Amino acid sequence: MDILLLGGSKFLGRAYATEALARGHRVTTFNRGISRTDPPGVEAVHGDRANPDDLRRLVDGRRWDAVVDTSGQQPHDVATAARLLSGRAGHYGFVSSIHAFADWPARPVDADSPTLDCPGDLPPDQPFANALKAGCERALAENFDGPAAVLNCGLLIGPHEPLGRLPWWLDRIARGGRVLAPGTPDRPLSLIDARDFATFGLDLAERRAAGRYVTTAPIGSATTGELLDACRTATGSDAELVWTPDADLLAAEVAPWVELPLWAPAAEGWHGTWRADPATALAAGLRIRPLLDTVTDTWAWLEAGGRAEVAYRQLDTPLGIDPEKERKITG
Repeated sequence: MDILLLGGSKFLGRAYATEALARGHRVTTFNRGISRTDPPGVEAVHGDRANPDDLRRLVDGRRWDAVVDTSGQQPHDVATAARLLSGRAGHYGFVSSIHAFADWPARPVDADSPTLDCPGDLPPDQPFANALKAGCERALAENFDGPAAVLNCGLLIGPHEPLGRLPWWLDRIARGGRVLAPGTPDRPLSLIDARDFATFGLDLAERRAAGRYVTTAPIGSATTGELLDACRTATGSDAELVWTPDADLLAAEVAPWVELPLWAPAAEGWHGTWRADPATALAAGLRIRPLLDTVTDTWAWLEAGGRAEVAYRQLDTPLGIDPEKERKITG
């Protein structure tokens, strides 16, 4: 197959490119060529998807069997790409997010859950908002004439993770000592390796499958305790996990999700965080590798120089708890 990746140089896009090349497909990547180098073996076309002239230059006289859009954040940009690629691509796979669902993270969601209210014809350069992903989905549906799959992405982990949630935990546990562990060890998590996501997305593209797929691990497939134990195993650390109730962490003004990455307290507004149901994706063939394999591979990548790719930030907020604050809580 001839596959166009809108993105293709970072994390999930890189995973798609690597898997597609391993399957013998021909891959064209389209990105600005700023944040990362393109994977070896692809045809790299550099341009800005927000610039219609760059997109027209990309598609002029060309056709692809499938397009995979890992970089669509603005409905206007997705609409423009979908119009230009309509008739030039046999399948469009759009990577959306569970953030697009109106009820998430307060309540459980599945592929039939309503999405946030956001039109697909917004002007360009909208300020960041979770609803924009829902608008991107509508922009695709309104402008692409052909089979399209929407993959609502769960929490991605694995080598090349740019934000640094799992890398932060690996680094912290590798340092050893008394480690502040949030909540209880049996707290469920649903995490997906970017490589498993890409494998599934390419399976859909090869079948030209349409529809919506909540693409994450099964509910309850892992726990916080299993994740942190995997970090200890991968790093060889003798760190002591100090399990601390949610109420105590909140009373100490520990910020969920950022000071302790991946911590979602059992509190109002958070109950659905790890309860996005991937039943449609599992029925379509999604496979999830063991959590320990992902954690081990991520540690190996970090130790081989991967930290240079990690921001350890969520937007403008640094990830991780201050060491002194952690010591005061753990004693």
